[in-house]
Amino acid sequence: MKILLGECVDRRLEKDIVGYEVKTVPQMGWATIKNGELLAFAEKEFEVSLTVDRNRSFQQNLPRFDLAVIVLRAPSNRLQDLRPLVPKLLELLPNAKPGEVLWISG
Repeated sequence: MKILLGECVDRRLEKDIVGYEVKTVPQMGWATIKNGELLAFAEKEFEVSLTVDRNRSFQQNLPRFDLAVIVLRAPSNRLQDLRPLVPKLLELLPNAKPGEVLWISG
């Protein structure tokens, strides 16, 4: 399973998501692409988009995209705040379905 880390997710979190192929938006060369277009690009190469953007589910029609979106809800997007969410993330990833939005909070 391939996972795309959103621009606001600390890229160092990539090392904690073991067992998956993880790329960041900048690694893909998509740093200037906006949300709707970004999801269209992402669905062609990834199964999951991982974000901290709580508004994405309200701004986009996510069920129309062929990938799951997982929103990490933490006090901030700092690595120390995101890391405690990784065990739940790893638990949910195998069952993530295209078009669904999953929320993970601490």
